[in-house]
Amino acid sequence: MTEQKFGPRRCRDTRKPLASQCPDVYFYRCGKCGALFPVTGGKASGEIEIFCCGEKAEFLSPKGPEQSEENLQLSYQITGGYNDNAVKVSWKAMKKEYEPKWLYLKTFTGGYLKYVAETKRPPMVFALADTDAFSYCDEDPCLECVFRCKRGFVIYVYGEKTGLTEIPLDKMNAQWQSGSKEKNN
Repeated sequence: MTEQKFGPRRCRDTRKPLASQCPDVYFYRCGKCGALFPVTGGKASGEIEIFCCGEKAEFLSPKGPEQSEENLQLSYQITGGYNDNAVKVSWKAMKKEYEPKWLYLKTFTGGYLKYVAETKRPPMVFALADTDAFSYCDEDPCLECVFRCKRGFVIYVYGEKTGLTEIPLDKMNAQWQSGSKEKNN
């Protein structure tokens, strides 16, 4: 019998966490210096006034991936199974000017911000731990089944030319059971 390994990042919870435990995140950006201000909780989007460099920071209104796909194609994959759970975000920019500047992953318990270096090629990997690493199964990569373990997570991708793009992690593959159906027929 194989001994089960419990990695230090593994979630030991027996239930999927509530996505509502972490407040929504809103992004503001200074038009002069480019400073980024992620804001969680509080008022609804665009109602907060943040000042930087003597001016009001711009509220970044997110759009769906379909609105920027002719310039920037985005995708994600959940990998690692129980012990090494991670979200890999990939992109393909049609021109250099459409490359992302930063990515943010909103999770069950908070978020992860990563800046994209000029030499960075996709994917950008967000390693998950504890409650954020909750999964129903040990598949690597994720089968995108009906349980959608990371439903409630959101990826935000910002580029100077493409603006802020929002991608909810709610993909579900209709073919995830196809292998077992074929065996039964």
